[in-house]
Amino acid sequence: MRCLLFVASYINVPIEIVAVLGSVFLLLWRWYHLRTNPVDILKKTPWHILIFAFSMYVIIYGLHNVGLTAFLVQLCEPIVNQGIFQASFTMGGLVSILSNFFNNHPALMIGTITLTEMGLDPITLKTIYLANIIGSDIGSLLLPIGTLASLIWMSILRRNNIKISWKDYLSVSLIVIPISTIVTLALLFFWIQLVFI
Repeated sequence: MRCLLFVASYINVPIEIVAVLGSVFLLLWRWYHLRTNPVDILKKTPWHILIFAFSMYVIIYGLHNVGLTAFLVQLCEPIVNQGIFQASFTMGGLVSILSNFFNNHPALMIGTITLTEMGLDPITLKTIYLANIIGSDIGSLLLPIGTLASLIWMSILRRNNIKISWKDYLSVSLIVIPISTIVTLALLFFWIQLVFI
């Protein structure tokens, strides 16, 4: 299914159509082969987490409307204009921090809006956007509330009486996540330097 998303974007088929049809296909396949009624997904879905994620989008968009992105542009633009290295680490780090406060997808949204308002050249824009994705995918794992996947994972563990406290989570994430984020951002910079500049 993931491959079909790339193929669809390449041949100009809207990826939302592929996603919906793919989801329906997987549900029907699961129903046929496992004899599991798709209704059980509705019963097992942690709706409170999805409501939390939606509320984060509302908060982030509200902050954008009251001037958060304008403030971030004013704060980050002088650093971003110093070069791709500074730009990558600044925006990747910023989105990592925002992700751990607001969840990764809303934080990536605010990072993207901030980027598009800076008037950057195409290579810098694409590089920083990749840095934003690194921040929202890796840096966001520092706290359990950083990603929707972590929240759902902890909910499933709790439902199955497997207890992982925030202390246990942080004892690993505080060591692994900052190092992984920094190394990945550095590799992005070196890759851009090697291939495009």
